Amino acid sequence: MASVDMDPDVARRLFEEGATLVLLGVPQGTELGIDYKSWKVGPRFRGVKMIPPGLHFLHYSSSNPAHIGGETGPKTGLFLTLKSREILLANWDPKEEDLDFSPSENEEEVSRVRANLQDLDPFLGPYPYEVMRKWVSLTDRLTQDVANQLQPLSGRVCAFCDVIPELQLKHTKDREEQNLPKNDVACQSMKEGLEKLPQMKQREGTELRFSSIPSQTYPPGATPAQITQCSLDLSYALVNLLEKHYKLKPLDVLGELQFAFVCFVIGNVYDGFEHWKRLLALLCRSEDAMRSHKELYLGLIAVLYHQLGEIPPDFFVDIVSQDNFLTSTLQDFFQFAIGPGVDSTLRKRAEKFKVHLTKKFRWDFDADLDDCAPVVVDLPEALPLQDVSILHCYLPYIRTAQVAHTSARLTTLATLHFAIRFTAELPSAGHYRRRCSVGGLLLSIMITQRMYKVP
Repeated sequence: MASVDMDPDVARRLFEEGATLVLLGVPQGTELGIDYKSWKVGPRFRGVKMIPPGLHFLHYSSSNPAHIGGETGPKTGLFLTLKSREILLANWDPKEEDLDFSPSENEEEVSRVRANLQDLDPFLGPYPYEVMRKWVSLTDRLTQDVANQLQPLSGRVCAFCDVIPELQLKHTKDREEQNLPKNDVACQSMKEGLEKLPQMKQREGTELRFSSIPSQTYPPGATPAQITQCSLDLSYALVNLLEKHYKLKPLDVLGELQFAFVCFVIGNVYDGFEHWKRLLALLCRSEDAMRSHKELYLGLIAVLYHQLGEIPPDFFVDIVSQDNFLTSTLQDFFQFAIGPGVDSTLRKRAEKFKVHLTKKFRWDFDADLDDCAPVVVDLPEALPLQDVSILHCYLPYIRTAQVAHTSARLTTLATLHFAIRFTAELPSAGHYRRRCSVGGLLLSIMITQRMYKVP
């Protein structure tokens, strides 16, 4: 671990008040880090000292010795809340390639380590104080309670899922009892080969426990118009999520957004990225909630400011902008922020954030706003209510196409206009033909999605 230039007063205070992680037996070459810094473990490494009290993320990856390739394994991490002068003791388990913290529960062992801490000091690397400000800015809304609520029951955040077969089929007769093809016969097709592969599931207790984002964004019994409104303004779904998971502390949802971001950026957990996207979309596309939850959205701007500041601009080109997720989501957010009834402080803060992102990433949030206006068409009286309901249900996808890709938008809207006009010209057609017309519309939209990779 490299030496760190630190103010003498700060170093003295951390030495006296900081926590200590004593990590014994960690193999040389292991990649180990805390918060936003990581190192390759050397032969003298015994742990980390002078750790500021508070929430931290310890992460590590086992490695093969250099003479057999030196490959690094998937990352494992855990959130820890350390108190002032606390000593946390762990031993490396070579079989599990993991840290075993059970010695910390032995008060006698911890007392012995504390008594010999001065002798152990030369083998302890100092906490990377230069990343502390960055770490705090990324986790200022994340409490240990929220982290405990979200991280797996196993206590470990793993880059790759630990999966096991759904059925334990060790013998041929076990497969016969399940009416599955035998493994001792050559496969005649890809389908047959896939059927022989075991069905896997994630090991219980290893999955991240993110809040469930409602799949239905409208209330039961909603009219087609209400379905459309709730698909464009996701406030109903957001309020349901807050009521279910953060009823007493709604601002803790920002802690979940930070938890997902840390799991992805530092822990290499792709599920964290997917949940971050979905939760961010829910927050940014809730117009009514923006008017009634001022503090939540002021906090969201601050959280996003620090998160997006830690990601290089080309990251979005490679990952996010393939479906234009972030720009379209923030475009909605900035449109809602200038709407009627929004607090003036929130409006000004959103405008400054918009200018900052435009300058940093060269995103144009005002592009094609006129083209995104709704297209008004005359529905024929012959079109039954259930078909109109189908059209209302699909409007969110049409809206996504509007923002995501100009060609996709034009094709989708042209298809919509043609299908409705075609239906209108069949006043004497029966219900079956009208439904086929609407079905053809939806099929055309689905094809457009595939052509332009619209979500």
